[in-house]
Amino acid sequence: MAQSTMTVRLNETLSEFVAENVGENGTYENVSEYIRDLIRRDKMRVDQDAFERLKAELTQAYAAPDSSYTSLTAAEVIARNRK
Repeated sequence: MAQSTMTVRLNETLSEFVAENVGENGTYENVSEYIRDLIRRDKMRVDQDAFERLKAELTQAYAAPDSSYTSLTAAEVIARNRK
Protein backbone atom coordinates (compact mmCIF):
# COMPACT_ATOMS: atom_id res chain seq x y z
CA MET A 1 0.00 0.00 0.00
CA ALA A 2 1.43 3.35 -1.04
CA GLN A 3 1.69 6.08 1.54
CA SER A 4 1.57 9.81 1.06
CA THR A 5 2.43 12.78 3.18
CA MET A 6 -0.04 15.62 3.73
CA THR A 7 0.41 18.95 5.41
CA VAL A 8 -2.41 20.28 7.54
CA ARG A 9 -2.70 23.79 8.93
CA LEU A 10 -4.56 24.20 12.22
CA ASN A 11 -5.53 27.28 14.14
CA GLU A 12 -4.24 27.60 17.69
CA THR A 13 -7.36 26.15 19.31
CA LEU A 14 -7.32 23.03 17.18
CA SER A 15 -3.57 22.66 17.52
CA GLU A 16 -3.86 22.77 21.32
CA PHE A 17 -6.67 20.21 21.20
CA VAL A 18 -4.52 17.84 19.14
CA ALA A 19 -1.59 18.35 21.52
CA GLU A 20 -3.83 17.38 24.46
CA ASN A 21 -4.63 14.06 22.75
CA VAL A 22 -1.05 13.18 21.78
CA GLY A 23 1.97 12.24 23.82
CA GLU A 24 2.46 11.10 27.37
CA ASN A 25 -0.91 12.30 28.67
CA GLY A 26 -2.88 11.69 25.48
CA THR A 27 -4.51 8.70 23.90
CA TYR A 28 -2.20 8.69 20.87
CA GLU A 29 1.56 8.39 20.63
CA ASN A 30 1.88 10.89 17.80
CA VAL A 31 -0.13 13.24 15.59
CA SER A 32 -0.04 10.88 12.60
CA GLU A 33 -1.60 8.08 14.63
CA TYR A 34 -4.31 10.48 15.83
CA ILE A 35 -5.11 11.76 12.33
CA ARG A 36 -5.19 8.23 10.86
CA ASP A 37 -7.65 7.18 13.57
CA LEU A 38 -9.86 10.20 12.91
CA ILE A 39 -9.89 9.43 9.18
CA ARG A 40 -10.68 5.75 9.79
CA ARG A 41 -13.56 6.71 12.10
CA ASP A 42 -14.91 9.18 9.55
CA LYS A 43 -14.68 6.55 6.80
CA MET A 44 -16.54 4.08 9.02
CA ARG A 45 -19.24 6.73 9.62
CA VAL A 46 -19.61 7.38 5.89
CA ASP A 47 -19.78 3.64 5.18
CA GLN A 48 -22.36 3.16 7.96
CA ASP A 49 -24.46 6.06 6.62
CA ALA A 50 -24.42 4.48 3.14
CA PHE A 51 -25.41 1.11 4.61
CA GLU A 52 -28.29 2.70 6.56
CA ARG A 53 -29.57 4.43 3.40
CA LEU A 54 -29.43 1.13 1.50
CA LYS A 55 -31.16 -0.68 4.36
CA ALA A 56 -33.93 1.95 4.40
CA GLU A 57 -34.42 1.63 0.64
CA LEU A 58 -34.57 -2.17 0.86
CA THR A 59 -37.00 -2.03 3.79
CA GLN A 60 -39.26 0.27 1.79
CA ALA A 61 -38.99 -1.94 -1.31
CA TYR A 62 -39.83 -5.12 0.59
CA ALA A 63 -42.79 -3.41 2.24
CA ALA A 64 -44.28 -2.40 -1.12
CA PRO A 65 -47.18 -4.48 -2.41
CA ASP A 66 -46.37 -7.02 -5.12
CA SER A 67 -48.58 -5.07 -7.55
CA SER A 68 -46.09 -2.18 -7.47
CA TYR A 69 -43.28 -4.31 -8.92
CA THR A 70 -42.55 -4.39 -12.64
CA SER A 71 -40.47 -6.92 -14.52
CA LEU A 72 -37.20 -5.61 -15.92
CA THR A 73 -34.48 -7.23 -17.93
CA ALA A 74 -30.88 -7.02 -16.79
CA ALA A 75 -30.20 -4.53 -19.59
CA GLU A 76 -33.08 -2.31 -18.39
CA VAL A 77 -31.75 -2.35 -14.82
CA ILE A 78 -28.25 -1.43 -16.02
CA ALA A 79 -29.64 1.40 -18.19
CA ARG A 80 -31.76 2.70 -15.30
CA ASN A 81 -28.79 2.69 -12.93
CA ARG A 82 -26.63 4.64 -15.38
CA LYS A 83 -29.00 7.63 -15.17
